[in-house]
Amino acid sequence: MEKFEFAIEDLTTYSCAHCFEENDVVVDLSEGLHQEFVEDCWVCCHPNVVHIDIDVDAKRAVAYAENA
Repeated sequence: MEKFEFAIEDLTTYSCAHCFEENDVVVDLSEGLHQEFVEDCWVCCHPNVVHIDIDVDAKRAVAYAENA
């Protein structure tokens, strides 16, 4: 697995696919550059398929969600 030698914020946000509220999600660099998992919204409790894409060059993570 590729080692990351840069700092990245520990959290990023995504909008719930159901209620559109913002949710914080932890960025775990050990899971790779493209991540996908199911997480319940902290507001409405509906499940979301959360996608996190890590841009190594820009040193940032972008998250978005879709209906589970």
